[in-house]
Amino acid sequence: MKIICVARNYVDHAKELSNPLPEKPLFFMKHENCIVRSNKPFYYPDFSSDIHHEVELVLKISKLGRNIGQKFAHRYYDEIGLGIDFTARDLQKEAREKGAPWEISKSFDHSAPVSEFVPVSEFDDISRISFRLDINGSAVQRGNTELMIFPVDVQIAYVSKFVTLKTGDLIFTGTPAGVGPVKVGDHLEAWLEERKLLLQYGQEYLEYRKKAGFMVPVLRRQGH
Repeated sequence: MKIICVARNYVDHAKELSNPLPEKPLFFMKHENCIVRSNKPFYYPDFSSDIHHEVELVLKISKLGRNIGQKFAHRYYDEIGLGIDFTARDLQKEAREKGAPWEISKSFDHSAPVSEFVPVSEFDDISRISFRLDINGSAVQRGNTELMIFPVDVQIAYVSKFVTLKTGDLIFTGTPAGVGPVKVGDHLEAWLEERKLLLQYGQEYLEYRKKAGFMVPVLRRQGH
């Protein structure tokens, strides 16, 4: 299983980091050991002092495909969820200043918490899905797929020209504006439309009324 992350896919996010708008999709990879599941905590790493959150809609690939035509792309995923692309912004800045690759800032262990996945069939229109990230109860990022520079089917068609997609692969489809730092003790709670997955007093439970998403507590490992 691999994680493919699409970069600079929202105009306002590109602008907030002073990045030019892409003319075609940009993507990078995270590794399987980046994944954090089941609302397990994110432990703040000791090699960075500036970890940023980037919430994203995530596609789960449902079958093998390569050189997928855009009009057929919707056949290659049937579930969506949410993910956080944790980024060591200080390491990224240092690498960029040196003209070096910045994989170290994106692909470190446990840098990609993901939620439960929800069938696409439960949504009226995947091109108009809203999502948001709350930190300690306050909204910090809000996005909607209708604001993507490159819609999800365009992403699948483009990425699959270069990388064979396999069942279970994840595509992080880009983050909206509002990225910023997290600190030890923060609780990150992500919402997909009106769906939320809650953590309360350390116990997980699903609230199926309307909401589903996930919460990620940020902790420091003992001894650090």
